[in-house]
Amino acid sequence: MTITPESVQELLSSSDLGDRLRGVNQLRELEPAIAFELIQVPIKDSNSRVRYAAVSQMATLGEQNLETAYEILRHHLLNDPEMDVQAVAADGLGALKFREAFDDLQTVYNATSEWLLKLSIVAAVGDLEEPRAFELLENALQEDNPLIQTVAISALGELGDQRAVPLLVPFATNSDWQVRYRVAQALARLGGSEAEPFLKQLAEDEVEIVAQEAKVIFGN
Repeated sequence: MTITPESVQELLSSSDLGDRLRGVNQLRELEPAIAFELIQVPIKDSNSRVRYAAVSQMATLGEQNLETAYEILRHHLLNDPEMDVQAVAADGLGALKFREAFDDLQTVYNATSEWLLKLSIVAAVGDLEEPRAFELLENALQEDNPLIQTVAISALGELGDQRAVPLLVPFATNSDWQVRYRVAQALARLGGSEAEPFLKQLAEDEVEIVAQEAKVIFGN
């Protein structure tokens, strides 16, 4: 069956949940400008699964109209009753580089206890490369959740603020090689004399991928 704007619109207008979900997925087969117009309906759907599927596409479709995309994503970050929809809205704000969203992202991060939402916000502010995010990322390193810590390590590397080096150093000996790998990446990006001894240490790591990442800064 050929997918057309009309066939997708019919699915999106259906009373059947499965039809609406299929309609959202089929938006990927349409021209982005058309899909952006049609997605305005499921973005407001009463069912959270439909909203989640629609909001998740804003990271790419949002480029069709950045102003509208920003308002949609901001609304769902601040007001959606479902945490996972809030989280995917945060993802979209980061992917589209909406630096003006930082204050809202920080407010939600400080207010929520949901680890998945915190994780999405930390990743988003990392994508934004917003200098004001340093304190938020510093706090994220103190979270009990290792996934949040790992994403915060990468984000601090992207931020390029030398104050991050002493914050990252304790993680250079973490038992999880994936954490050490992220630390090696971050310290290599940050560079500087303070990072160098720890990069040399990581360059001798027993896990080759960690060692190779640390050696990059030395030209090896």
